[in-house]
Amino acid sequence: MLGQLDHCERRFGVLGWPVSHSRSPAMMRAAGLQRYQRLPVAPGVLHDTVRALGAAGFHGANVTIPHKEAALAIADTASDAAREIGAANTLTFGDDGSIAAENTDAPGLLAALGGTLPATALVLGAGGSARAVVWALTHAGTAVSVWNRTPQRARALGVPVVQRPVPAELLVNCTSVGLDRSSTDFKDLALDADGLSEYTTVVDLVYRAGGTSLIQQAAERGLHTVDGLEILVSQGALTFTLWTGLPAPLQTMRAAVEDKASQPRVPRAHPLQVTDRRSADPGS
Repeated sequence: MLGQLDHCERRFGVLGWPVSHSRSPAMMRAAGLQRYQRLPVAPGVLHDTVRALGAAGFHGANVTIPHKEAALAIADTASDAAREIGAANTLTFGDDGSIAAENTDAPGLLAALGGTLPATALVLGAGGSARAVVWALTHAGTAVSVWNRTPQRARALGVPVVQRPVPAELLVNCTSVGLDRSSTDFKDLALDADGLSEYTTVVDLVYRAGGTSLIQQAAERGLHTVDGLEILVSQGALTFTLWTGLPAPLQTMRAAVEDKASQPRVPRAHPLQVTDRRSADPGS
């Protein structure tokens, strides 16, 4: 944990491949981490790069696609949540060269959803983000099933695996589909746009200028939507506090990631109103 002056001087970054799309630098710099930068790192050199960051003056790094599971394996210690999830999105570098792993994706999702949580959910994907989403929702009492193009990988998440998307109150896209505008979103997700009416709320962890097709189509059908920027802010706020010990300036961080000139936000149709099935503390 850093002092109020120290956190302005130390280096921070976001590890990913690709990472050019990330709005984390704008968000974290606005919050006060002035030396926060993108760290494009290919999978083959991730281990050596991460082990060298502390000596290069870095105090912390966020982790995005496709490194979240590998980041956990590289760390020397991990929180109970990160260990149970099997993925880390936050690394902290100690002065002694140690690396500690944490996962703020899980509580960040719950914070972004707000209010009551759904009884059922379908998660698309089986990577590090999907692991966090499944862990967060199941610990909150939601019955979760997973769809993935490779069913064998999805079975490792410990919840029912479906061969094709099934109806549920909540749909969460944890794949990278939608990141590239050339992507044929619904074909790649085995979804039909009209079939979105089978869900009450649609969440897309992906964010891009103008919003993803999934979020746009869901909003047009009057569904409650939560886009990737809101989740980015929620998990980023938790990471900021972890690194600095200070309350996160949420409104400042949110404003920094919303470029109103190029990224009009998709309006939310209505709040989530479903039965609260939480049976455990989501933070436990």
